[in-house]
Amino acid sequence: MMSAFRYQGLQGGSPVSGVIEASDRRDALRRLGEKGVFPSNLAPVSADTPRKAAATAHSARTAEKAPSTSPSTASQSTNGVPAGGGFRLGSGIRRKEITAFTRELAALLAAAIPIPQALAGIAEEEANPVLKEIIEKVSLEGKGGVALSAALAGHPRLFPPIYTSMIRVGEEAGALPRVITDLADLLENSDEVRGEVTSAISYPLFVLGFGMVTVAVLLTVVLPKLFSMLEDMLDALPLPTLILLRLSGFCSRWWPWLLTGAVLAGAGAASYFRSPRGRLAWDGLKLRVPVLGPLVRSAALNRFARTLSILLKSGVSLLPSLKIVEATVGNLVIAGQIAQVAEETRGGDSLAAPLRKLGLFPRSAVQMISAGEESGKLDEMLGKVAQIEERHLRARTKTLVSLLAPILILIVGGVVGFMVIAILLPIFRMSRGIH
Repeated sequence: MMSAFRYQGLQGGSPVSGVIEASDRRDALRRLGEKGVFPSNLAPVSADTPRKAAATAHSARTAEKAPSTSPSTASQSTNGVPAGGGFRLGSGIRRKEITAFTRELAALLAAAIPIPQALAGIAEEEANPVLKEIIEKVSLEGKGGVALSAALAGHPRLFPPIYTSMIRVGEEAGALPRVITDLADLLENSDEVRGEVTSAISYPLFVLGFGMVTVAVLLTVVLPKLFSMLEDMLDALPLPTLILLRLSGFCSRWWPWLLTGAVLAGAGAASYFRSPRGRLAWDGLKLRVPVLGPLVRSAALNRFARTLSILLKSGVSLLPSLKIVEATVGNLVIAGQIAQVAEETRGGDSLAAPLRKLGLFPRSAVQMISAGEESGKLDEMLGKVAQIEERHLRARTKTLVSLLAPILILIVGGVVGFMVIAILLPIFRMSRGIH
């Protein structure tokens, strides 16, 4: 069944408008693209369509009068917040929103819809106003003849080098829909693994946070009032009670300075670990922690193998792929080792030889990579390595949580138990004195 859609847009640089019949919105965008029309507005014909079209045309004219406002605002809002803060990539934009945008773009391009029309359609349905503004800007740049990879590269916090490099290769090879589909698969897998790890460690972190808040409230608010009564009633307090009394008195008297010191120390540590030297030291420490180290290395290997597999499959040569992967493994120590691998690969060595020499990854993974090189199916073998390491990562995460949760519960329970014993001892002594 055909439906009528009213459109407004540009054709050959001139504004055009009219009505087109199509089976659905996607079909209408495809038909307009075949005619060389870049729609700025597309809506089903109804009683209130003219009013909507007029409002859209007014908005477009306003944007044309002040073209510098929107781009600068988008740029500032995008670059104002560091990437990776929690799950946010830019100001008000989450990682999963970028993943959803990539998947939707892959679906529209696979349906043979031109890039500007696909971006315009996604922007029209986008609920996040910041991301909507950026997509609209990329769409306008595409209509002006700018390549998609170049337009996205203007927002590096949202679209990192691996993203734009894969799209650039897809553009050059004429296989952009397939490459963006692979990219969407990569982002979805990364989101899934990150979500599982986050949900796994949320309970231990909650236990630790709740225990710290409970102890702080008891030391600064509850115990000082209780011990002031006990101290007047007893000449000699038991040693545990005396220790807790002194600690409680110190915390209740100096808590503003203690809190200020803790905040300053935390800010200083965060500033240090954000510096290249501090981050390198922190990443090295994480690799040496008994249970955490194998988990971090497994996550890095999974990221290395999956990303390199997608890049090689997309047509990127090995050396540029290693340079891209170096920036995506998430650990500076391992990134430095990958840089050494890239240098040795530049000299003509295979990928497996420097990996084996450096002992960067497990021997079984290096053997699989070597077999992939010999068979000419390195990208497929790297994909299998990524799947194996993903299973290892999930198993190690469960092991870490199974160890961490009881340990934290024991620590919190021990602290609270000591406080309870210290409170009850003088009460028991008083009750014996009464009898």
